[in-house]
Amino acid sequence: MLSTIEFHAIFTMYRLPRALQCRFFSKKAFELSPEVESALREKRPVVALESTIITHGMPHPSNLTTAIAVQDIIRAQNAIPALVAVMNGTIKVGLSNKQIEELADPKSKAVKTSRRDFPYVISNKLNGGTTVSGTLFVCSSVGIDIFVTGGIGGVHRDGEVSLDISADLVELGRHSIMVVSSGVKSILDIERTLEYLETEGVCVVTYGSSKNFPAFYSEESGQLSPYHVMEPHQAAKLLHSSKQIGLDSGILLAVPVPNQFSIDLKEMNTVINLALDAAEQQGINGKNVTPFVLDKVSQLTKGKSLETNIALIKNNAHIGAKVAVEYTKLNKMSPPGVPPVIQKDNKRPVSV
Repeated sequence: MLSTIEFHAIFTMYRLPRALQCRFFSKKAFELSPEVESALREKRPVVALESTIITHGMPHPSNLTTAIAVQDIIRAQNAIPALVAVMNGTIKVGLSNKQIEELADPKSKAVKTSRRDFPYVISNKLNGGTTVSGTLFVCSSVGIDIFVTGGIGGVHRDGEVSLDISADLVELGRHSIMVVSSGVKSILDIERTLEYLETEGVCVVTYGSSKNFPAFYSEESGQLSPYHVMEPHQAAKLLHSSKQIGLDSGILLAVPVPNQFSIDLKEMNTVINLALDAAEQQGINGKNVTPFVLDKVSQLTKGKSLETNIALIKNNAHIGAKVAVEYTKLNKMSPPGVPPVIQKDNKRPVSV
């Protein structure tokens, strides 16, 4: 008979994605598209995408065209895109173009949905654009290990006073998922955000030859990442190793914006400060700050920041899909099994 430890190890390593096990979720709350469900069952590469970039991050019609283009980029690398959103109170994983059009429509009035917002959005059968934290929760629930976004949230400027710290950071510390992004949004306090990620046990890695952590619109922030990797296989090995040892915290793969779209950091900081001042003068606060400031930055840069935003999310999707393909290969080469430490012929007395 298997011991409790042996049973847990086997169950953990061989279990189906959690959303495919009925005891973990209500079918009325979650709905996977046939494409995504099939890919998860067959252990093919799947890349999750958040939807606040559609509902709150870009103006129409750029939000619609970008969302569809990003999915095409992922498919071109032989991975399956899984756009996450709440539609009429149901958490959707994988959307049709028609559903994306509905979310992208300014009249849809979708709720910006973080972890805390799910009960309200679902119970009132609303539409919701999932944030990084909301999407991480869904990824963990359905068994998607790689998630692409533009930039994560973080510690707001003067966050040590306001305690305005994004739930994205806490959620990254809760789930063994790799988030591929161009760092944190540059309207935030990048230095303090990196400190907070360290506290949460999140492995932060820059993608490319430099250790410099990107600043969303700019290639470099002046802050260093603890580590860097040069290509998708190396990035995939990070996640594979994390899974092998059972870490329950995530990995942030920070991908700099392509050089030709990078905006000078000093120029960007000047614009951001003007946008933040405008937000303060107009009494904008809470979860409305980021959408307001991003829109103001786009106005002040005469659309240049929007162009950069579109370029970086497309590039992140390209890199993230490649990492997902390599990660799937690693899982096939090194299938899960009972760790040697608990095999019957290797039992030894243990004191804890």
